[in-house]
Amino acid sequence: MKQHILPAIRLTIVTLIFFSGVYTLVILGVAQLFPNRGKGEVIEQNGKRYYANIGQSFTDDKYFNSRPSAVGYNAAGSGGSNKGPSNEEYLGVVQARIDTFLVHNPGVKKANIPVELVTASGSGLDPDISEKAALVQVERIAKLRNVPTQQLQQLVKEHINGPLLGLFGPAKINVLKLNLALDQLK
Repeated sequence: MKQHILPAIRLTIVTLIFFSGVYTLVILGVAQLFPNRGKGEVIEQNGKRYYANIGQSFTDDKYFNSRPSAVGYNAAGSGGSNKGPSNEEYLGVVQARIDTFLVHNPGVKKANIPVELVTASGSGLDPDISEKAALVQVERIAKLRNVPTQQLQQLVKEHINGPLLGLFGPAKINVLKLNLALDQLK
């Protein structure tokens, strides 16, 4: 037994030092090579600072809505609701979101509401929506802002981020960047 315990303790100490020290410093060093030095994408506009990699709450009808958050967009406590599709309470919350969306977007049919506009992401902080989720909101925003729908559709197209390296993940739109660009329209 002594033959196995001492090597196991040594291995534990070595991996503890490596993963909490060396590995952490290597990742920190690599992060320094990127914009904002690994601190996320910070956007400053009109004297305010925004973080593009954290979901924001946009509830005013003149803005594109972001994905709902199970944690109230609190970056200190990321997480999902942990409720499945058979949970009655969860189904009630989703139905309430659908009803609210339909009230604010009367021209949209229930079947055309993208799922990410009524369900929270796993982290509760997803800053992105799909092109479909943005386009389904264009009519409402065009009417409220008195902007042609074609102009808003073009704005949405301009803000599409393709998959990572053209291969990984879906195309997406950062809602914060889209709404900040929307405020810049004349």
